[in-house]
Amino acid sequence: MADPVSPAEAEEPVGVGPHPLPWPDEARLDPVLLAEGDRRNVVDRFRYWRVDAIVEELDRHRHPFHVAVENWRHDPNIGSVVRTANAFLAAEVHIVGRRRWNRRGAMVTDRYQHVRHHADLDALGAWATGAGLPVVGVDNLPGARPLEDGGLPAECVLLFGQEGPGLSPAARDLAGDVRSIAQFGSTRSINAAVAAGIAMHAWVREHARP
Repeated sequence: MADPVSPAEAEEPVGVGPHPLPWPDEARLDPVLLAEGDRRNVVDRFRYWRVDAIVEELDRHRHPFHVAVENWRHDPNIGSVVRTANAFLAAEVHIVGRRRWNRRGAMVTDRYQHVRHHADLDALGAWATGAGLPVVGVDNLPGARPLEDGGLPAECVLLFGQEGPGLSPAARDLAGDVRSIAQFGSTRSINAAVAAGIAMHAWVREHARP
């Protein structure tokens, strides 16, 4: 009797194998990937492309919203926020606080997503002011306006706090507008990365065309 096959082994390999010869003569393609196959977490149109070629192409179409997240406690959700920002093609992700962040949840998307560090909220505020971008906090706080009401600025910084405490007092002061996400169950809050994904998708629904 054959050995049992695990669910992971039963799944089809992700991506594509080596490219058939002759190879396409395109500068954006990576000879190593053409020879060995491309198993990366990228959409099919970017198969075999060099990383810098993918970034260059994404830069031509990035949306004018930015995402900022506080990182005082090495929040493991930050990687997921970066991955979601890449999926929705945010201009940049801004990490505020600790420079080191947990990249595991990003699943290597930080290679394709611009990430900028700010030592503190004052630095983020100075950058946003210089760039002419309003800061919109996202947290279920008293007086926050419902995200579902729309009206997000086309160019802005969406600011998120950490899992548990949410936006810090300094972040609340920095945000000129704070939006809440409607909840209907018993839990006090939703996961920080999930909240970021909902807010980014709200921006996309309002301002981006598929």
